Amino acid sequence: MGCDRRIYRRVIQYSQDGLILLNTEIIKIDEHNIDDKAKEAIGRAGRIIRDGGLVAFPTETVYGLGGDALNPESSRKIYAAKGRPSDNPLIVHVAEVKDVESIVKEVPDEAYRLFDAFWPGPLTIIMNKNEKVPYETTGGLDTVAIRMPSNLIARELIRQSGGYIAAPSANTSGRPSPTLARYCVEDLSGKIEMILDGGQVGIGLESTIVDLTSGEPMILRPGYITREMLSSVLGAVAVDRTIIDSSSPAKPKAPGMKYRHYAPRGVLTIVQGPSEDVVRYINAKSVEASNEGKRVGVIATDLTKERYKAEVVKSVGSREDESMIAHELFKVLREFDDENIDVMFSESFDDSGIGQAIMNRLLKAAGHNVVAL
Repeated sequence: MGCDRRIYRRVIQYSQDGLILLNTEIIKIDEHNIDDKAKEAIGRAGRIIRDGGLVAFPTETVYGLGGDALNPESSRKIYAAKGRPSDNPLIVHVAEVKDVESIVKEVPDEAYRLFDAFWPGPLTIIMNKNEKVPYETTGGLDTVAIRMPSNLIARELIRQSGGYIAAPSANTSGRPSPTLARYCVEDLSGKIEMILDGGQVGIGLESTIVDLTSGEPMILRPGYITREMLSSVLGAVAVDRTIIDSSSPAKPKAPGMKYRHYAPRGVLTIVQGPSEDVVRYINAKSVEASNEGKRVGVIATDLTKERYKAEVVKSVGSREDESMIAHELFKVLREFDDENIDVMFSESFDDSGIGQAIMNRLLKAAGHNVVAL
C-alpha cells in the first residue's frame, strides 16, 4: 500500500501560549511506492502549504517542517510552531534547478558546478536573494539558503506546493532533529496540519551549508557533503571554525549556529582521550550517577559497547562506518529521552570528513561540555 491515513486529535482546544491547537493528520507513505493514493495525499499536503499551513515531511537528511517560502505568514508560523528564534534563517527547498534562478539576484558559476555534482542531495547553498523571498524566511538577511532534497516524497510535495518550501527540521527548537515521524508527532502534533510519515530517513544529519556570497566558498555547517568533496569541485573551501572550536572568539557566520541545538533532556558529556581511559572514566562516572539515583546512558561504538556498565548503553555503529554513526546519532539521543535518561556520556569521534559533522552535532547537543583525558 502506498499510504495509510491517521488523525492525531487533541482534546485540549488551546495551547499555553494561546494558539489554537489543530487536528494533525498523519499519513504514512512509502517513498518507493508512491501510488495514486499516495499522490492524492501529497497533493492535499501541497494545498495545505499553498493555503498558508504547515506540513512535516521526510527528506534524506532529517524530517522538515514545511511552509510556503514566499509567504511571510507561513514563515512566522514555522518559527512559532518550533519555538525558533526569528533571526535563524529557514532553508528554501526546491525541486528543480530552474526554480533557483527565480529567487536569487544571480546564480554564481560555483553554484552551477555544485548543482551538477551534488543536487539533488544534502547540500544547502547560500546566495543573494531577490525581492521575491521575504525577510521573514531569511531571518532578516539579504541572503537565502537553498537546497534540492533527493527524497521523492519531498520533491513531489515541493512541486505540489508551488515550488518553494521553507523548512527547518521538524522538531521543537533545541531538541534532536527527528529522523522518524513519531518524533515529529511528539514535538508538533496539534501545532501543524499534517505529517507525512516516510519512515526512517537515510542520512540522519542535516545538510551541509556552504556560503557563496563572501568571496572564498565557506562551510557554515558541516554535513554528509564534506569539505574534501566540495574542494574537488570548487578548489579551496574554507570552514567557519566556530562550528567545531567553542573557544573561538569569532561569531558564527550562520546565525542559527549560535543557538544550542540537538539537545536531549538529560545532561550530555563528551569524553575525549585514549579508549582505555575513556571507558574507565565513563564507568566511574556512571557508577557515581547511579548511586545518586540517576538513570545513565552511554553512546558507544560496536567495539566498546560491551565494556560499559551504565544502565543503558547504545552503539551508533562501527568507527569504520561514519555514515552509520551519522544515521544513528539523533535517533539514539531521542531514544535516551524515551527511556528517561538523566545523565549521558559519549565517546568522541574524529573531526575530519563526516566525523566533523558528527562532532559538530554532538558538541551542540552537549553544550560543548567536554572532558579531555
